[in-house]
Amino acid sequence: MTVLRPHAEDQYAEELALLAKDDDRPRPPGWRLSPWAVTRYVLGDGDAISPKYIGPRRVVEVAVATLATDRALLLLGVPGTAKTWLSEHLAAAVSGDSTLLVQGTAGTAEEAVRYGWNYARLLAEGPSVDALTPSPVMRAMAEGRVARVEELTRMPSDVQDALITVLSEKTLPIPELNREVQAERGFNLIATANDRDRGVNELSSALRRRFNTVVLPVPATAEEEVEIVARRVAQLGRALELPETVTGMDEIRRVVTVFRELRAGVTEDGRTTVKSPSGTLSTAEAISVLTNGIALAAHFGDGVLRPSDVAAGIVGAVVQEPVSDRVVWREYLETVVRERGDWRDFYRACREVS
Repeated sequence: MTVLRPHAEDQYAEELALLAKDDDRPRPPGWRLSPWAVTRYVLGDGDAISPKYIGPRRVVEVAVATLATDRALLLLGVPGTAKTWLSEHLAAAVSGDSTLLVQGTAGTAEEAVRYGWNYARLLAEGPSVDALTPSPVMRAMAEGRVARVEELTRMPSDVQDALITVLSEKTLPIPELNREVQAERGFNLIATANDRDRGVNELSSALRRRFNTVVLPVPATAEEEVEIVARRVAQLGRALELPETVTGMDEIRRVVTVFRELRAGVTEDGRTTVKSPSGTLSTAEAISVLTNGIALAAHFGDGVLRPSDVAAGIVGAVVQEPVSDRVVWREYLETVVRERGDWRDFYRACREVS
């Protein structure tokens, strides 16, 4: 069976094995690799190890060092800053398993963090170990692995607070059985949170103290963002087995430029102020627009990525609010895109779908 998206530890198994083979540096208890090798796995080495995250080295080093202590790690950032991507690869490199995951939503129940019950066995036998259904966090504690909690601030406050005892005492009480699960060495937790979700379910001060917070920045330069987008688009194209397509860097740069200018509210040269739409226009959305464009070029075009293949995706990403965002987009199109002589084909394509 060929899965659509392999887990990081499966997709990059060869790289992880190569690093483990040559890794003679000290490893924290329960870790598959040393902190130095984990960082090398995440950032790449320009040779046999491909980069998984493109950003400041110090950010990754601080994140890895946090996991080597008894404090949990909170990756904080705006949408599209690769929080989930980085958490998955950190878990894969540290404990060889990125699947111990709790997805935070408004409907996440406390059982997702602590434990639940097999109610058929519970009714038949009463509370017992066999009737217990461990959460991913409980399994990570028992096995000495890294657990992941995505979108922590989207979870209800009482569910968030279920983590306090886990993170402070490194134990999970099971009062129904008069016992507890104590964390094995190697256990830790990585949580992610969205900057724009502040105030949705703000973390309590007691819970926040249990985390070291690492803020993931947006790509500092256009070239850095272009590199990230080009690399991820190529990876997704291979994973989806899209037909071979000539992916012009010109179109990637245009998409990235549009998103960066609308995010910042000013053109690259700093001469023209533009209005920003309601959406985030993140790097992840740029990747999505270009991947969709490649699919259009491959299946309905001549196999060359052209402005007409990405125009509809850009408009769809920018115009989230039908009235206000459409005004923002049209203004940008007429005052910025139209004036760029080498963007005429892009301008015409966007006008057609707008």
